[in-house]
Amino acid sequence: MQLGCVQPDTPSGETSSSALSFMTTAFQAPPQRRRKTLQEASLLEGPLMLLKSIRGFSSNRAMTWLACAPLALMGLGIFTLSAKAEELPDLNAAFLANNLWLLVATILVIFMNAGFAMVEAGMCRQKNAVNILAKNLFVFALAVTAYWFVGYSFMYGDAAIEGWLYFAGFFFDPTVTAETISDAGLVPTVDFLFQAAFAGTAATIVSGLVAERIKFGEFVIFSLVLTSVIYPIAGSWEWNGGWLNSVGNKEFIDFAGSSIVHSVGAWAGLVGAALLGPRIGKYVGGKVQAIPGHNMSIATLGALILWIGWYGFNPGSQLAMDQWVPYVAVTTTLGAAGGAIGATVISTITSKKPDLTMIINGILAGLVSVTAGCGNLTLMGSWVAGAVGGIIVVFSVAALDSAGIDDPVGAFSVHGVCGVWGTVVIGLWGYDIQGDGSGLGLLVGGGVEQLGIQALGAAAYAIWSLVTCFIAWKVIGGLFGGIRVTEQEETEGLDIGEHGMEAYAGFSTINN
Repeated sequence: MQLGCVQPDTPSGETSSSALSFMTTAFQAPPQRRRKTLQEASLLEGPLMLLKSIRGFSSNRAMTWLACAPLALMGLGIFTLSAKAEELPDLNAAFLANNLWLLVATILVIFMNAGFAMVEAGMCRQKNAVNILAKNLFVFALAVTAYWFVGYSFMYGDAAIEGWLYFAGFFFDPTVTAETISDAGLVPTVDFLFQAAFAGTAATIVSGLVAERIKFGEFVIFSLVLTSVIYPIAGSWEWNGGWLNSVGNKEFIDFAGSSIVHSVGAWAGLVGAALLGPRIGKYVGGKVQAIPGHNMSIATLGALILWIGWYGFNPGSQLAMDQWVPYVAVTTTLGAAGGAIGATVISTITSKKPDLTMIINGILAGLVSVTAGCGNLTLMGSWVAGAVGGIIVVFSVAALDSAGIDDPVGAFSVHGVCGVWGTVVIGLWGYDIQGDGSGLGLLVGGGVEQLGIQALGAAAYAIWSLVTCFIAWKVIGGLFGGIRVTEQEETEGLDIGEHGMEAYAGFSTINN
């Protein structure tokens, strides 16, 4: 790919007719310059020329909208943030494609925050809607900041304790090297954004489990600890070549984070939910009482947004724009479809009618169930894994209620239980699809070793999260006088008690 204007070559020793004419006629008007073609344009000129070639975009008036759309240029020029262009080689097509695809995938993952916010808000009561929306919106800003300051260093730094702890100082290094471009690698800034979006997802999962009764400030502090230390260290064990990569003869597989992202966030939230206790009115006379959400339309839209965002989560984890990206997208889709069908069938059998909340959670359960194995499952295996996840989530929600743990949106069942299932299923019928195609799982001729490694990894993330998050929750509660709002604030609604405002001004929110 050429970075500058390309002029037509002239054979040496020859003089063009136009040039000769110019030399012999001193006062002749200079020849009109030939307009550049799109192929001859620079990276900065190309997008403008392309748009001007389209009918309706040739006028200055029509082009003013570009002031609000810098994304195209950012995608092509982000690599220059920390390096001098003249010190780097020419950009190649593979480099541009890989980095632009990951930037798009990152945007999809970030958009998942809207989905989480809508699912949680819709499945909870209207008097707590502002609180839930505020948590989900603010936690991403917090996660990005914490991950920029130290989280990325813990996750992808140099070994401090080989296999277990990594660190590369404060603030991640955005330097672009010549090798990055030549080898079609990822620009550090693009990789950082993608990984930071994952960190934000882990913290957002916690929000659902502790909804409707936690103090806003204490939740914020815990999210800071989770995204800066707990989650990054856990992620380094697999994604930075940690100890899980050297157990036995096979490598622990978690392609896009069923355990690393989803189960870590779920275990963290489970500890918080257990310490908080159930919401007022959840248990009456020892019996579980349903507390319906206030807006299932919002919850349904949130589920669809999450489904779309998952195409950044899973295919983006390929970390390259290659032939396997569409394959991963298909396995992701089939997992969601299987989860929806499995949950709908089982909820219809158990409750005599299809439950919309279970359809929503079934879709999400199916997505989580294929997140670890979306690059190692066949199409049939992906659908079955999702369907089993959808079945599991129905029984898990009921079991958690019976155990006295109040999970308002079913977050632990979706992200925790199905996160473990999605990790283990690779050890049952996973394949080395992007390699030699050999069977990895027990049921496809791979033996028991992969299953054992997958179970070990899932257990390690559970233990790490439970222990560290218990300490974090207890310390935060001890320093700030507990993590739960007062009974009066909970009854009145956290929107008023924590934020001094209502989501639906003019509507009654008491007991709603």
